[in-house]
Amino acid sequence: MDPTAEHRYVITLSCPDTTGIVARIAGFLADAGGWIVEAGYHSDPATGWFFTRQVVRAESLPFGAEELRERFATVAADLGGDTTWTVTDTREPKRVVMLVSEEAHCMHDILGRVAAGELPVRLACVIGNHDRLGPIVRAHGVPFHHVPFPPPGGDPDARAAAKAEAFGQVRHLVEEHDPHAVVLARFMQILPPDLCRDWAGRAINIHHSFLPSFVGARPYHQAYARGVKLIGATCHYVTPDLDAGPIIEQDVIRVDHGDTAADMVRRGRDIERLVLARGLRWHLEDRVLVHGNKTVVFP
Repeated sequence: MDPTAEHRYVITLSCPDTTGIVARIAGFLADAGGWIVEAGYHSDPATGWFFTRQVVRAESLPFGAEELRERFATVAADLGGDTTWTVTDTREPKRVVMLVSEEAHCMHDILGRVAAGELPVRLACVIGNHDRLGPIVRAHGVPFHHVPFPPPGGDPDARAAAKAEAFGQVRHLVEEHDPHAVVLARFMQILPPDLCRDWAGRAINIHHSFLPSFVGARPYHQAYARGVKLIGATCHYVTPDLDAGPIIEQDVIRVDHGDTAADMVRRGRDIERLVLARGLRWHLEDRVLVHGNKTVVFP
């Protein structure tokens, strides 16, 4: 955490749209002496839903985060039973668990940003289904856990049982830390539906394609075979539908007929690093509000 950063409280809220929502929230904060330093609003006419993110100087309020939550609960209740909201304290560090496989580029980037204090997070541990990246993680002073998964082939029932057991170990290791985000940094394993459900809104994946194009495995090779002129990466929340969860961030880079599939992989890794870092930061800073299978992002 940046010790020079101003202490702030972040309020997010989404509810059915109607008149007076902004006035109700602003009036509540003004009555308490709250000094708003950021305010974002979005009204979605297609769904009839309203979204907001408010940031308040902590020192301007005569009470702490817990009392702010208690008081704001009354405001949220006045806006209807379907209202969802959060109040977070920037001085309370958020926890992340990272899941990896053998490709290291996204993991390297996150480790470097955490070490440099560029991400508002405490990296609780890294879990890998291979042990090759363990020494790198431990060199950063972060615990590494190796949970082997069964290789392809063999008896399908035995493999399914072994995979379920491995995911059970992953669940135990992750939930020991009650993380605010579970980052699949090229984990290359499909989360089972029960983990998708229990980690909904917390499990974040980086997919090496500009979704919804080229879902699944080897998307750069799919893109090469199709002769595309743009390749990209997508940071999204994980759902049981493969590579179809709410999208947090995307970016692209131009390629041409002279690029090989290997060139696309190399260039794509740069985009993957940036897109995952942006998406994770926005998630940790409570800038992403999910509604159905879409997101509202207040960058």
